Amino acid sequence: MKRNLRELAAMCGGEIRKPDDADLIIEGVTTDSRRISKGCLFIPLAGERFDGHDFAADCLAAGASAVLWDKAKGTPPGPAITVDNTLEALQRLAQSYLRESKARVVGITGSNGKTTTKDIVFSLLSTTFNVHKTQGNFNNHIGLPLTILAMPENADIAVLEMGMSGRHEIELLSKLAEPEVAVITNIGEAHLMQLGSRLEIARAKLEILAGLKSGGTLVYDGDEPLIPKVLGEADMPKPERFNTVTFGLQPHNDDYPIGLMFLDDSTVFASSAGSEEPLHLPLLGQHNVINCLAAIAVARYFGVTEQAIKEGLTRVKLTGMRIEVVKGVSGITILNDAYNASPTAMKAAIGVLENMRGYRHKIAVLGDMLELGETENELHREVGAFITAGKLDQLFTYGALGAKIAEGAAEHLDQESIHAYTDKTELISGLMNVLHPKDVVLVKGSRGMRLEEVVEAVQNSDLHQ
Repeated sequence: MKRNLRELAAMCGGEIRKPDDADLIIEGVTTDSRRISKGCLFIPLAGERFDGHDFAADCLAAGASAVLWDKAKGTPPGPAITVDNTLEALQRLAQSYLRESKARVVGITGSNGKTTTKDIVFSLLSTTFNVHKTQGNFNNHIGLPLTILAMPENADIAVLEMGMSGRHEIELLSKLAEPEVAVITNIGEAHLMQLGSRLEIARAKLEILAGLKSGGTLVYDGDEPLIPKVLGEADMPKPERFNTVTFGLQPHNDDYPIGLMFLDDSTVFASSAGSEEPLHLPLLGQHNVINCLAAIAVARYFGVTEQAIKEGLTRVKLTGMRIEVVKGVSGITILNDAYNASPTAMKAAIGVLENMRGYRHKIAVLGDMLELGETENELHREVGAFITAGKLDQLFTYGALGAKIAEGAAEHLDQESIHAYTDKTELISGLMNVLHPKDVVLVKGSRGMRLEEVVEAVQNSDLHQ
């Protein structure tokens, strides 16, 4: 974004402190005092343990051209736009920039798979358009505005991920971004602690309709009955007129996969709504096929050809640690999925392991799934009970809740194939005693369990033949 200070003040509802600064050119914005670029606008935000206003003078000295400044903070240290609230001004600035641009917006939310779906949508649309997307997990009330303001002036489409931890957060993001297409990947168990039920989670995700443009399109998981249930609720904010497209495994959906084939490093399938030619997805698992169908629906909405969709799938690159296939120095295959975990995602990862072929043994290392609320013990046992004979050969669990996975697994697996640990060093030691270079091992748990340490240990171990 390149604007003068006068234009920026109008866009965010602020006032220029000194009229002589009105023609000052600003290129880009940041809220991070460690990432100052020459000519940028520094936007200080106040948190519980810090206040960005304290760093404003240093940012100007480091090359920032001006700062956004909360009127209650006294006199700014240099060229500034003064506002009542810097966070609200950041959001308003992003909304104005998006409205001034020609970019059409795709908003993506869901309990699981939204980042993967975003990455696939980006790959498919990039075959035909100039596309900007959310980087990493910049998907909240601060990250989404910064993503918008980082968008090149010539972008045709902005693909924006929308995350949440409670009610009305996605509503805010949707009203800010005003998507033309909204995607809900699924309704899972993440945020049960905050929201209490899957029905409340569904209501929170469907807040994405609050800012959907009139006549826009909602693309959603048609195998999830809670979505049409909430869509029928009279008090749910939504445009008077919008279209729907459903995807899923079942044939009642507008699109579903046919001819599924699981390979060691990819999945082959055909889209029932397409030409029925095989599509090669360089990702593992049935759940990623479903994510892919959501992305394909978006691509078709924007007129991307079937051939371009096919080509775009070959270029998909995912944001890190989502079932990343890693080879160890010994030759062992590791499925690194240590980024996050929920019951739905855990079962999907186990399904990926089940479909791996040609390995000596299939081994899973599963850690605690955090923030599941009062039903956490039951949900962990359910994941364990999902592991029937044939899905894997050895199960290792880590953590107090991981022990509940082990309890559930005992319903179907022999006790000698189940190993529960609460000490990570002991887990790694026990794991090394059973691993072989021709094995495949899945590692999955919530980010707070730091199971990437297990991945690194397995990856760097010279296992005995």
